[in-house]
Amino acid sequence: MPAPTDRALGSPTDGTVDVVVVGAGLMGAATAWAATRAGSQVHVVEQFEPGHDRGSSHGSARIIRRAYADPFYTRLSGRAFELWREVERESETPLLRILGGLDFGSTRDVTAVAAGLTEVGAAHELLEPTEAERRWPGMRFDGPVVYHAEAGTLDAERAVAAMIECARRRGAEIRYGVAVRAVRPLGDGRAGARVDLVDGSRLVARQVVIAAGAWVPDLLDGLVPMPPLRVTQQQIFHFPRLDTSVAPWPSVIHQLDGHGIYHLAGGRDGGTRNDRKIGEHDFGRRTTADTRDGVVDPSSRDRVVDYVQRWLPGLEPRPRSAGTCLYTSTASEDFIVDRVGPFVVCSPCSGHGAKFAPLIGELCAGLVTGSGEVPERFRLRAHAQPTRSAVSL
Repeated sequence: MPAPTDRALGSPTDGTVDVVVVGAGLMGAATAWAATRAGSQVHVVEQFEPGHDRGSSHGSARIIRRAYADPFYTRLSGRAFELWREVERESETPLLRILGGLDFGSTRDVTAVAAGLTEVGAAHELLEPTEAERRWPGMRFDGPVVYHAEAGTLDAERAVAAMIECARRRGAEIRYGVAVRAVRPLGDGRAGARVDLVDGSRLVARQVVIAAGAWVPDLLDGLVPMPPLRVTQQQIFHFPRLDTSVAPWPSVIHQLDGHGIYHLAGGRDGGTRNDRKIGEHDFGRRTTADTRDGVVDPSSRDRVVDYVQRWLPGLEPRPRSAGTCLYTSTASEDFIVDRVGPFVVCSPCSGHGAKFAPLIGELCAGLVTGSGEVPERFRLRAHAQPTRSAVSL
């Protein structure tokens, strides 16, 4: 391997860029988008090719919504929606499909969900199950149902591409297909950090944002005191609808017996936009970023098929297709966004981060420039001894 060289394309004459972003998934792309909007010079490094499915940012349909049982996230979702609309306008790319959202279930705190929506002034209704079944035939409900209009799906794959392209137009350099070997502070009294790449080159930056999903712990080992992160391989299934002439159903969060099921209108990767994408929030199999096998768990398939037969008679009872993705979760399911020396840790994970991507990017850009504040719950010190129960969708 050749000796490392300091190389930062388009960098100042001293070879140092403002920020290197490691990872070009949703969070890395959002950070590049936000940081270039703030005037920072950005270099993005991604170990895989565009549109890969090795992490947590692929696919054409993710839930976006305002409703949470935790009002903290309900409040944050408002700013996230505003920023998504800005991404759409700037990129001239439609990313959100607004279909409404439903929350219900024996262990879903619909009172808290409704209260949070009331607090932020988000229009919503509290429905009896019979009324919900009348409005959305082919679905069954147990107990009261909260419906809110400001929800639907996000096209994650196109969102990544849109934010990267916007950042590129503002001068960001994007390198795909090259992995990071190590990140290190410069030392010798110099501020900043270096990023050593497996091709033998080296980037030097004033700040390095680590937005590498399940690879974050390995990259920051010995540099930043990280809390335990649980990496799991999750299963998702796509079921055809029996009556494709009926309008797409809203996105759904259904909690029963303490476990969460989510389902939403499908996208390109599911076959058709009328298919239903369904997943379990709680039953992922432990793995690592590099050892996941991509094999769909048959027990998850059986449970989801049983769920469809009981709760979604408007679907074919057998899935059209199935796939896997990664969750990288903290104990509290809160995100990690913090700065330690020249490193910004960006791990908005735990299975509910996609909808917040441009907000997380804005927070990371603020840490880079020193001009922004981060919620205390996202700081590393808040994760040292988490006292809250998990957000759980």
